[in-house]
Amino acid sequence: MAAKEKILIIGSQGQIGTELLEHLRKLYGLDNVVASDVKELSREELSSCGIYETLNILDAKRLHEIVKKHTIKQVYLLAALLSATAEKNPGFAWELNMNGLFNVLDMAKEGLLSKIYWPSSIAAFGSTTPKQNTPQFTIMEPNTVYGISKQAGERWCEYYFNKYKVDVRSLRYPGLISWKSAPGGGTTDYAIHIFHEAIKTGSYNCFLSENTVLPMMYMPDAIKATVNIMQADASKIKIRSSYNLAGFSFSPREIANEIKKHIPSFKITYTPDFRQAIADSWPQSIDDSKAQADWDWKPIFDLEKVTIDMLTNLRNQKD
Repeated sequence: MAAKEKILIIGSQGQIGTELLEHLRKLYGLDNVVASDVKELSREELSSCGIYETLNILDAKRLHEIVKKHTIKQVYLLAALLSATAEKNPGFAWELNMNGLFNVLDMAKEGLLSKIYWPSSIAAFGSTTPKQNTPQFTIMEPNTVYGISKQAGERWCEYYFNKYKVDVRSLRYPGLISWKSAPGGGTTDYAIHIFHEAIKTGSYNCFLSENTVLPMMYMPDAIKATVNIMQADASKIKIRSSYNLAGFSFSPREIANEIKKHIPSFKITYTPDFRQAIADSWPQSIDDSKAQADWDWKPIFDLEKVTIDMLTNLRNQKD
């Protein structure tokens, strides 16, 4: 990326944004990647975080100001309300997830941006979608406001590419696991909490049933995929809605058994809540052969490697 192609990350304080910001600044330099979020940082926080702009993505005027001020050409739009949080406030979730996307797409339509990254999710599928090895192109009938907004967003991204030649790229993330930042209110977040509680208390009460299998991915692989699709030549990006992305699949029982290999006394109980119905509507495994074929996607981590890395880093963080 040329120095003039400056990047703006919207939602830089979130689970993905925190690690993507760090990675992109290592790749392109501190001054070429601008962080932004709705959160106002203290003077002390600002002094240590590089270039940062306070931004509510629903404020199109403020977005234009930031893009002009820093001569931004690429945007990673990560600001959203996730599945479980969105169900508690569906009206605002729809407004944030959709109008935020339109604000960025319209800037690219006007020629102010050269490239956009916008994440979709397995939530865009639904209970009628094939659950095993879910195909790239399949039935999509989401039943959560988060999933509905992601499916609609995919259609709009494809529309803006076909109609206005906007270079927008997207991945359907599975559940994401990370030790560096707090979870953001997603249904798959148990797979993060369980590691924290295993170290802190030696036990965990899971909000999903023990055999609920969901597709997951370790954050380093998610960051790798995000950067790879953005770096790929435009001719290789043959899907402009969103690419399926897969890491590995497991259930709460399976991850608990993996943790017990390192913490034999670990105990898990199950008290399914409203998130169980959300999880039951999602796929159990994903076919990402299109991503593999088009831009050479391949994950590195499996459940065993993730468990070792999560426990090691969380223990070091605690110490």
